[in-house]
Amino acid sequence: MSELITAELVDLDLSATTKDAAARSLAERMVAAHRVTDLDGFLADVAAREAQMPTGLDGGIGIPHCRSEHVNAPTLAFGRSAAGIDFGAADGPADLIFLIAAPAGADDDHLTILSGLARRLMDPEFTAALRAGSDPAAVAALNRGEEPAEEPAPEEERAEDTESGTAEAAGSAPFRIVAVTSCPTGIAHTYMAAESLAAAGRAEGVEVTVETQGSAGFKKLDAGVIAAADAVIWAHDVEVREKARFRGKPLVDVGVKAGINRPAELIAEARRKAERGETAAVSEADGGRGSGDGGEEGSGADHAHFGVRLRTYLMSGVSYMVPFVAAGGLLIALSFAIGGYEIASAKSVADHFVWGEADSWAALLNQIGSAAFAFLVPVLAGYIAYGMADRPALVPGFVGGSIALTVNAGFLGGLVAGLLAGAVVMAIQRVPVHATLRGIMPVLVIPLIASAVVGFLMFIVVGKPIASLQNALTDWLNGLSGSNAVILGVVLGLMMCFDMGGPLNKVAYAFAVGGLADPTDGSLKVMAAVMAAGMVPPLAMALATTVRKKLFTKTERENGRAAWVLGASFITEGAIPFAAADPLRVIPSVMAGGAVTGALSMAFGATLRAPHGGVFVVPLIGQPFLYLLAIAAGTLVATALVVLLKGARRAAPDAAGEAGATGSDDSRVTVAA
Repeated sequence: MSELITAELVDLDLSATTKDAAARSLAERMVAAHRVTDLDGFLADVAAREAQMPTGLDGGIGIPHCRSEHVNAPTLAFGRSAAGIDFGAADGPADLIFLIAAPAGADDDHLTILSGLARRLMDPEFTAALRAGSDPAAVAALNRGEEPAEEPAPEEERAEDTESGTAEAAGSAPFRIVAVTSCPTGIAHTYMAAESLAAAGRAEGVEVTVETQGSAGFKKLDAGVIAAADAVIWAHDVEVREKARFRGKPLVDVGVKAGINRPAELIAEARRKAERGETAAVSEADGGRGSGDGGEEGSGADHAHFGVRLRTYLMSGVSYMVPFVAAGGLLIALSFAIGGYEIASAKSVADHFVWGEADSWAALLNQIGSAAFAFLVPVLAGYIAYGMADRPALVPGFVGGSIALTVNAGFLGGLVAGLLAGAVVMAIQRVPVHATLRGIMPVLVIPLIASAVVGFLMFIVVGKPIASLQNALTDWLNGLSGSNAVILGVVLGLMMCFDMGGPLNKVAYAFAVGGLADPTDGSLKVMAAVMAAGMVPPLAMALATTVRKKLFTKTERENGRAAWVLGASFITEGAIPFAAADPLRVIPSVMAGGAVTGALSMAFGATLRAPHGGVFVVPLIGQPFLYLLAIAAGTLVATALVVLLKGARRAAPDAAGEAGATGSDDSRVTVAA
């Protein structure tokens, strides 16, 4: 544990001039120390994390970091740059670079050490010592936290003063703030924001207590501490857990970087909101960054963030629905393979089941799958509502989803029911209630009132119009033919291949899966086109690494072998390492291939009842040979384009040499090739 960083992992004269080159230089030290097993694979993970959010911080600090399967031990490498390197911080280049590598399954002890380092980065004395250090071993020890014990912290002194009557003498208790910090990876920004807020609180004479929802553990704030707080600060880039605890408090809701870079402003904003009595600014349904992020309420920024939150709510429902689709769809597809399509009208196996008859087993599979399918819309609605307003919204969400089926509103009805349930619960949660009622609100009052309201709206107000819209969409899909079907196939193919598992990919997949809730010929064609296009990126990269090995690194060739299986299994994410290393050549190539496959699949009239499975469910596909032809055609197009683009780059030695000098992503592919 004490060897998180050693002298060999310290570079006090880092010569790199770009963040990619700096990451590569420090990562090479990790490889030499046998902490990283695959240099290029690890760097691709670092680049993917950097793409989520720049890791530069004010004060001349860069902290590229990631979890990676290519890391076998938690490791920190440190570099000091005289010229400075741009990591995207607002105040300019970074001269202190910390490359943090955490294994995919790092334990809590290791992550606690990394979080401790992140906190120390907020201490000016610590960063000053790093800038002044001349001995790598001493700098490594400093990073490990092996410095003399500090005097009692100012907050401890203030606590002693308070106990001795200082606060009483001043005539008032200190202003109290509770805060929550979190970030996508949960390794660095979470804890840096916590320390920054705590330090700013000490400087301002404010009592700040922080709950870090990161990878080193999630210890909830004591309920008494929250009750005594005058205001709340959320500095987060992922949803705050158990938001209802903070209901009734003024809220400043911002991104995690704001907690690091401008904590004093956030504390001042919290004071202003408390003085204005804005207790309605927080509820358990509040999930985004609102007026505390520096914009006025109703600004364009807020509307943009609402769109992000809406997508998150919808994807929450879809993610819980997909396992039901997978289990039910595959069981139904298998039943058709055994007993034919007429098996759907078989009598109940509870009354008519013969052990030795294949049709009885086919009927059994069909009826089990149909039972799983019956949950699709209620689960979708329930977990959309859950994503919006937590557990109190589950009951009205499920009730609304069930009513959507009753009134034949289908998948669209489930979407609307979930959003309505979440919105109704959020509205109820904003109503101030007496303390004696708070205990029964989430388990009795909110589910009761919200279910009644959502039921009324679904039965009387919106259910029938949505059912009409659902029928119109179904008729449109069933009527697709010729050029219209091909155009839809092109669009779905482009969406599936653009971000390979990202938001656009998920939207296209959710659209296809939603059609399986009430399958028609048109919706089954959409499902087939989506799965076919999603198989193209990994298959194309696997083929490209096979036919033109010299254009790819050793790591990429190894990833290419795995991509054969991933592509065949409809795991589009198998192409992500290639896209991360060379996005300008890989992404357009696979998008073109996906568009070709989607168009051909629709043109051939291929159908698919299973939501997943790749080539392993080909026997369950309508027009299976033409379907495989569509996949092969798209794979060949994508392969040809990526080989052509990479070959053109390789044929320009001057450009490649320049890229190598700048340390770009392209350079590492070119040099290794």
